[in-house]
Amino acid sequence: MAEPDDHVLKVQQLFVRHHGQLSAFVMTLWPDFSRADDVMQEVFLTVTAKAREFSLGTSFLAWGRAIVRFKVIEMRRSAGLRSPSPEMLDSLTAACPDEWAGDDQLAALTKCLGQLAPKAREIVSLRYQREHSPPEIAALLSRSVNSINVALSKARAALRECMDHYRRAGGVA
Repeated sequence: MAEPDDHVLKVQQLFVRHHGQLSAFVMTLWPDFSRADDVMQEVFLTVTAKAREFSLGTSFLAWGRAIVRFKVIEMRRSAGLRSPSPEMLDSLTAACPDEWAGDDQLAALTKCLGQLAPKAREIVSLRYQREHSPPEIAALLSRSVNSINVALSKARAALRECMDHYRRAGGVA
């Protein structure tokens, strides 16, 4: 196996530097941690294979997000899942500034998730990691759909408050 050339290595280093931001972007498109890892592995392979197509000095994040977008669509399709509309994907891509969701913010979110009550954490996991709808969660937990919606709303508010506290503290989680 041939050694990667200097250009490929530089592009791979950019991938490593922006891994947290790309992972966070994957999670906005497909909020399932195990699938997100699979997507990121595929993205790395694609970044490496197409490294020569990337112009150093241009926005790696824009290029990386385009690859993420296509990989998510491809992997959702092969898993038999519906993908978000191209318009929604374009909107999410455009709404993500380069400094969005660095590794420290992901660490803070993980800490904030850990501070949720166990039942709230379970409901958030069922909804956003396992992609169950509120009616499915209600059936799984023998609760009403309304109680699940209220619990999700409260959990999102708690996470928002926790992340706001993290930002006000200057990034100290």
